[in-house]
This record gives sequence, structure tokens and C-alpha cells, in this order.
Amino acid sequence: MLKSPSRLLSRPKRVLPGLTLSLGLSVFYLSLIVLLPAITLILKAAEISWNELVFYFTDPRLLASFKVTFLTAAVATFFNGVLGLLLAWILVRYEFPGRRLIDSLIDLPFALPTAVAGLTLSALFATNGWIGQWLAPVDIKVSYTFYGIVVAMFFTSLPFVVRSLQPVLEDLSPEFEEAAESLGANRWQIFRRVVWPHIFPAFVQGVGLSYVRCLGEFGAIIFIAGNMPYSTEVISLMVFTYIGEYNYVAAAAVALFILTVSLVLLLLLQIAQRFYLSPKLR
Repeated sequence: MLKSPSRLLSRPKRVLPGLTLSLGLSVFYLSLIVLLPAITLILKAAEISWNELVFYFTDPRLLASFKVTFLTAAVATFFNGVLGLLLAWILVRYEFPGRRLIDSLIDLPFALPTAVAGLTLSALFATNGWIGQWLAPVDIKVSYTFYGIVVAMFFTSLPFVVRSLQPVLEDLSPEFEEAAESLGANRWQIFRRVVWPHIFPAFVQGVGLSYVRCLGEFGAIIFIAGNMPYSTEVISLMVFTYIGEYNYVAAAAVALFILTVSLVLLLLLQIAQRFYLSPKLR
């Protein structure tokens, strides 16, 4: 029996062919790669008693590592926001020799093993390194100091800001800026009133991802930080230390705390973007 045309028209169209299969494979992959390790981490951390939890999370050494990690991540994210915006602006708005090379180098932290990046940075910023030798006469030390952690975090998380802003800047039509200029707006007014509102959600997204990435960095930091307790020791190193001591429960508890903080930050980021964009979408 043939179906009526009204039923054919009322049937919802699927955006992608084979959506059910694609969705099932995606959920299976997400469960295998993300949810299963996360659930295992939660179950392992649940083995710790309340007294042990209080003991570890009131340890001055662990508290110092929290302070160092969150502070250095904030400083690195600040520089990522400023320099990432400038890099994205230059790569989108200007044509110059070597532009494609610089654009390719932005993704280098994604391709380069973080341990190799840490070794390279520590060699460059050592007192006898190519960069450190110019900083030593003015008594600026980077390797094995607080600043070394910031440099390592900055290097590994810069692409998040640049790659978040680039497509949005490319999508911004120049007609809006030309119209504002024709009405007498100067360059700063054009950027503040026309460009910035358009790229702000992408900027927040990139900065948020950069901060979360900094919180979990390990390989690039351990080679340049010096790993001195109470001074240049980060949370990821403390987790590694607990694992080396076969204290898997404490390691799982600290790792779960960082995971929770990261997930909460990402959730708040999505909520903030939603409320910022919702008036425009409606």
C-alpha cells in the first residue's frame, strides 16, 4: 500500500545518512576512550577513606603544588590570550612572506611530544642556552624556576587560542568595518564595537581551553621546572610521585580532583557562551 504524500512530507529528515549507526559508533568510541577511564578513576578514588582524603588534601606540599599550578596556568593563559589574538589577527588580515610557515608552526605543540618540548625549552632558556645567555646578565632565570613553568604552559596551549579565533576572524565580513569607518569611527572604535563582540565567544572558548590544558600539562613542565617541592612542583608531578610510591588511591583522588575542576570549567564555559549567544540566536 502506497503511503500518502502528507506522511512522506511530515517525516523528519535526517541530517546525515546513517545517523543511527554513526551515533552508535560515536557513543561507543566516547565510552571506550573517555568514559571508561573516567569511571575507573572514580572507582579507584572511591577506595580512599575520609581521614586519608583529609590527610592528603591538607598536606602543605600538595597545597603548594595546587597554588603553583593554578597560578602559572593563569599567567600562561593571560599571555596566550593577548599573543594568541595578535597572531590570529596577523595571520588572517595580512599577507607577508613566511605566513604559511608561521601558520604551520602554530600547530607544532600538537605534533611535538611534550617531553621533547620540555627538553628543548630547558636547553634554550638555560644560562648557557641561546636565549638564556641573554637573560643571565640581567639576572633573569627561566629554566628551573616559576617562569619556566609559565613558558612551558604557554608553548603547549597557545594553539587553542589561535585556532579558535582564526575561523571567526575569517568569517567576519569587511563590509561591517568599512561601514563603521564611513560613519567616522576610528580603528579602536571599530575593533571595540564591531570586531570584538563578534570574536569574543571564540576568544573565551580558546582561553578556557588553554587554561584547562595548562592544568594537566606534565611532559613539558618536568624538564624545565626543576620540580622543587613548595616552589616549582605542579599537580601532575604530584600524581606521578604518588604512582611511583605505589599510592594509587591518593594519585586517583588528586587526578579526579583536577578532572572535576577541568570539567566544571568547561561546563561553565559552555553555559557562558550559550547565554552570550542566545540573544543573537533568537
